[in-house]
Amino acid sequence: MTTRNWIAVGLTIISLFLIVPGLRSDALTITASIPIFNKPTEIFKETQSILRAIRRLYDSKNYFVAGLVTLFSVVVPFIKMGLLAVILVAKNPVTKYRLYLFVRSVSKWAMADVFAVGVFIAFMAGNAIDNLDAKLHPGFYWFIGYCLVSNLSFQFLHVPPVLSGVEGAPDQAPTSTMAPV
Repeated sequence: MTTRNWIAVGLTIISLFLIVPGLRSDALTITASIPIFNKPTEIFKETQSILRAIRRLYDSKNYFVAGLVTLFSVVVPFIKMGLLAVILVAKNPVTKYRLYLFVRSVSKWAMADVFAVGVFIAFMAGNAIDNLDAKLHPGFYWFIGYCLVSNLSFQFLHVPPVLSGVEGAPDQAPTSTMAPV
């Protein structure tokens, strides 16, 4: 295995240690208050982790949204990590390259980055309104760390392209068919 692939393995292991607290730890608290006799009175306060948010969506019968968040923020990242391991131990170059192309295409659909940006936007919007306050918690930073390290690990992964037999693989080098001048 190449040095690049060893780095990819190490970064994947680190990303595994980042995603677990990223999913379980508090990520965001939203607090709403109204002024009563010139004193702010809290009327709403909610702190959520990703897993608690999924559970709350499910309990409120928002099954589709809960399913999407679960699929793209929980299932896809773990499948991506598992397939990366399979890519590294696979012996058949065609299988290895097909899995690499599959993981690369699945990574485009991962919701981790979208979720992180969404939380950040909620944070900024919450702080832009007088009676609304938003606070980021460690779970958000763990999850951002996972996003960055996971993407970096995939950038280090080196799978040589197979010259034939794989859809999407580069073709063999073109041969010159020009007539001599």
